[in-house]
Amino acid sequence: MEGEVCGAVSGAIMVIGLKYGDGPDYKATAYPKAAEFMERFKEKNASYICKDILGCDISSEAGMLYARENGLFKDICPRMVESAVDILEDMEI
Repeated sequence: MEGEVCGAVSGAIMVIGLKYGDGPDYKATAYPKAAEFMERFKEKNASYICKDILGCDISSEAGMLYARENGLFKDICPRMVESAVDILEDMEI
């Protein structure tokens, strides 16, 4: 784990790629959908960067320990997955 882009966001971008990333014009379709998703996620959650969402940098040993000891992965991460799914559904993806 590096603590950069939230895993829920990465997963959602993969879903968009699976739906729109095939064919000769995939960039014209998939890229704007991915950008729209990122914008909506940031509006809803203030960031799509893991360390901003969790409030700690899990790329460091101390940050990872803090996240584990404070239940951040069990509390915050499922809410981010739910948020990503809600946005994808709202976008009809």
